[in-house]
Amino acid sequence: MRASSKPISPKARPRLIVMVKAPQAGRVKTRLGRGIGMAAAAIWYRHQLRRLFRTLRDPRWEVVLAVSPDRAMHARRWPAGFARVPQGGGDLGARMARLLRSAPPGPAIVIGSDIPGITRAHIARGFRALGRHDAVFGPAPDGGYWLIGLARRGRVPPGILKDVRWSGPHALADSERSLSGLSIAHVDLLADVDEAADLTRPRFRHDGPGRTC
Repeated sequence: MRASSKPISPKARPRLIVMVKAPQAGRVKTRLGRGIGMAAAAIWYRHQLRRLFRTLRDPRWEVVLAVSPDRAMHARRWPAGFARVPQGGGDLGARMARLLRSAPPGPAIVIGSDIPGITRAHIARGFRALGRHDAVFGPAPDGGYWLIGLARRGRVPPGILKDVRWSGPHALADSERSLSGLSIAHVDLLADVDEAADLTRPRFRHDGPGRTC
């Protein structure tokens, strides 16, 4: 795919949407919990959230927390200064598509909250990629991705993130197919934490521009 020729308006404020879960034992990071215990997995996630919130504060973008379950959106545990929205129902694709559609005009990026290696530089590269492309992905080593973003210069494609085989090696490829006709960039390769073995593996950071299509 070729790069988009339409620049983003300098007045558009980028929105960084972070998908978070209430850090309750037995309800969050359950695959990790099967290896280290549900209480330990919840504790790990709470510490990860604290690190992530400190990392993501930046005047260059607005941070919005997309909270699950919806009833936890008004809990006191969330940091001040970040707007909050409910994730709503549906599979992962339906929830991410809804978050991207409902964002105000301008570029929007959605990320998960379980990527220990993430930095502000990774997010900045994602937004820079949207200056020349319609969409951006941050791939993961397992065939999925940790970041998806849209420049949102026009209507969000109606079939975005439909028929994606999640939690497997086809998630990124399926997601890209749902954006047929858009120019797509790849940024840094990062790994999330799903299982106990992921805690001791390298973070698979690869700083710098990725491929485009």
